[in-house]
Amino acid sequence: MTSDSGNWPVLRSYPENRLRRITMPLGGIGTGTVGLGGRGDLRDWEIMNRPAKGFTPERAFFAVRVAEQDGSSLLRAAEGRIDPGDYEGRYGSLVPGSGLPRFRHATFDAAYPLAQVTLSDPGFPVWVRLEAFNPFVPVDADFSGIPVAVLRYVVSNSDDRPRLVTLCGSMPNLVGQNTDGALVEGGFNTRQAVGDLIGVQCSGSPEHCDAERWGTMAIAAMTSPGDDVTARTNWIARGVGDDLLDFWDDLAADGRLDERASDRRDPVGSVAVTRWLGPGESTTFPFLITWHFPHRRAWVDEELLPGNERTPEIVGNHYTGLWSDAWAVAADVAERYDELESRTVEFVRAFCSSDLPGPVKEAALFNLSTLRSQTCFRTGDGRFYGWEGCNDRSGSCFGSCTHVWNYEPATAHLFGSLARAMREVEFAHATDSDGRMSFRVMLPLDRAQEWAFAAADGQLGCLVKLYREWTLSGDDRLLSALWPTARRALEFCWIPGGWDADRDGVLEGCQHNTMDVEYYGPNPQMGGWYLAALRAAEEMARHLGEDAFAETCGSLFRSGSTWIDDNLFTGSYYRQLVRPVAPGEPVAAGLLWPLLPIDPGAPDYQLGDGCLLDQMVGQVLAHQTGLGHLLDPDHIRTTLESVLRLNRRAGLDAHFNPMRSYALGDENALIMCSYDEGERPRRPFPYYAEVMTGAEYTAAAALAYEGRVDDAVRIVQDVRDRYDGFKRNPFDEAEAGHHYVRALASWGVSLAVTGFRYSRRSATLWLRGKKGARDFWSTGDAWGTAYQHLGDGAAQVRVEVHGGSLELLVVELAGLGTCRRADAASTASVSAGQSVLLYGEGH
Repeated sequence: MTSDSGNWPVLRSYPENRLRRITMPLGGIGTGTVGLGGRGDLRDWEIMNRPAKGFTPERAFFAVRVAEQDGSSLLRAAEGRIDPGDYEGRYGSLVPGSGLPRFRHATFDAAYPLAQVTLSDPGFPVWVRLEAFNPFVPVDADFSGIPVAVLRYVVSNSDDRPRLVTLCGSMPNLVGQNTDGALVEGGFNTRQAVGDLIGVQCSGSPEHCDAERWGTMAIAAMTSPGDDVTARTNWIARGVGDDLLDFWDDLAADGRLDERASDRRDPVGSVAVTRWLGPGESTTFPFLITWHFPHRRAWVDEELLPGNERTPEIVGNHYTGLWSDAWAVAADVAERYDELESRTVEFVRAFCSSDLPGPVKEAALFNLSTLRSQTCFRTGDGRFYGWEGCNDRSGSCFGSCTHVWNYEPATAHLFGSLARAMREVEFAHATDSDGRMSFRVMLPLDRAQEWAFAAADGQLGCLVKLYREWTLSGDDRLLSALWPTARRALEFCWIPGGWDADRDGVLEGCQHNTMDVEYYGPNPQMGGWYLAALRAAEEMARHLGEDAFAETCGSLFRSGSTWIDDNLFTGSYYRQLVRPVAPGEPVAAGLLWPLLPIDPGAPDYQLGDGCLLDQMVGQVLAHQTGLGHLLDPDHIRTTLESVLRLNRRAGLDAHFNPMRSYALGDENALIMCSYDEGERPRRPFPYYAEVMTGAEYTAAAALAYEGRVDDAVRIVQDVRDRYDGFKRNPFDEAEAGHHYVRALASWGVSLAVTGFRYSRRSATLWLRGKKGARDFWSTGDAWGTAYQHLGDGAAQVRVEVHGGSLELLVVELAGLGTCRRADAASTASVSAGQSVLLYGEGH
């Protein structure tokens, strides 16, 4: 076993007074996570197919013991001090194990998914650095989908005396345990060993083998020859603190663990590793926490479906089909440990070494943790789904909600196979024969269309995303298979009582959208999505030989774009023209959401004259996919200037907000809608005064695409200043729940700043033209870096492929020209580990 210890990149450092809210999820895509707290503690154990915010089981901690040659010893929990804000409770501090001695000082350094917690104490003879990570690399979803938290403790002896050091990890058997701590079934622990991997597996009672919380967990130490390794599979019965006292005394006595017999229903497993540490030396103790819970059920918050009381069916977990139990996961990780770490570090180092502005890198990288949270999962068949976010104990807003997932480009650019699976679900399963797409897909898939409501922004955005996935992958089979349904989804706009019933390129009908209301009348947000969908459909239809339909889409795009510029642009921004439904005028079935009924003849909850923060969201996706400007570029630039002027609040003390608060006090933020230059409806859409980070990132990306990079960076910096570790968790940007998907729009800011775009069909990569630029890129099927420089008076770019395989003939550098491969006649393919040099004109 080798290690990259001490050589991890660091993107953000958090001092002692910025640790309180930090919880970095450790786990895999679709597996759930264990949270690493800012002071090195383990919290938010969300591994049993459900969110579990605040679920920090007792007796789950690591401890370090140091013994001198004279026999004296000291023992500490391997954590920093408890924050004073957690001192008070009904019995004193409610932090589990609050009475354990801890290190006085702690700092947290991170570049997701790498974290380093440094612990020191003037009264303790060694210092400890916890290096924690989970495997993560673009393109490879299974590599990035391992249910493991790797916890590596580096112990350093700074003086001239040898010492005997013990590192011990303990973990209770949580199988069958409710997240409120109540046991619903008992379990048992067994000692396990394979090679140098030694630990304890926690199993559930066989009679509950079909329960959602049934499965296995494991804690294991990766040991070295000569280590003294002991383990116990149980602690004594709880008593009045007796179990912790007995454990502490046992470990403190000699650094070894003696087995205990107990009938407790939550047996605690512990593993201790002891070795000598010489003067001035450092040593490393790697531990693994793994889990395996196969019985994920379908969406559980079905209170949104009145009258539906059926128990959600088991849909399974993709990851549990790859290993037999938690110990098998641990054994596999131990065998591949060096590769798992080195490839993860390679990705993080490549991304962090790019010359993106620091706040943009931080927002893009840290929000990727959402993909590992309980927001997202993969069913037994490997398909990828997501909630909108996580409540404390349940998912928040089920169904891979299209109008929320539209905002995030991270999945498509990092894990193309997962994004393509989502498009397959949306068009092949969730869209009916009339072209109506259920904006929340039900599970199992034979129920996909039971949520029989269409969202205008969701459905139209999915059309653009299909174009994106086809462009990035070049997969003509995907396009051919899904196009007939995709075409019907666009034609659905034109049905009687539909969104564009008069087929003039402007959405005027009942438009349900991400604000959880229906807009009535033309507006920039839905209008932009429609224009982008028309352009995407035009390109796809033309490629498939449907020239007449392509011309129809192009004609509607042109007329709609002109009309919106002529009629919705105020001179400062684009507004909505509210158009109630006339008496007797139809509203097509499936367009009215029943849970917030609005009178179509006198609609409340409209945008009206407001300046909407994310009115350019369709334009952002159009830029990401190379569809060009949807509206007058001068109007777009003026609109974005107005957003900066009207929607930004330098401090929120005087700001009124009747709904949810995601920014407060002296924090800077962009509010969702400003009525500073227009009359506010009596009852505007519900979230008008809120702050949503996903919409802020969307505005930042729009600005960057128009050359306003400094303004974009300022917006991102404002967001990350709010998620500073003290006030909020930097790995959990919330909206309607924790780990909210819309916040993954942060990846879009990095795309906008670098100018990245890719088409496999033409083997062309687009980047900003910037002499000396070092860019990170990822297509969803390949990833790497690109370096721009001048040679012989012409631009050159060297493209390195770190993973996957890239088809590449041309790099277009905006403002610097076209670069081509000299060896293009032989092959267009560049494999992982290879690089290619492309030359500009005049070379």
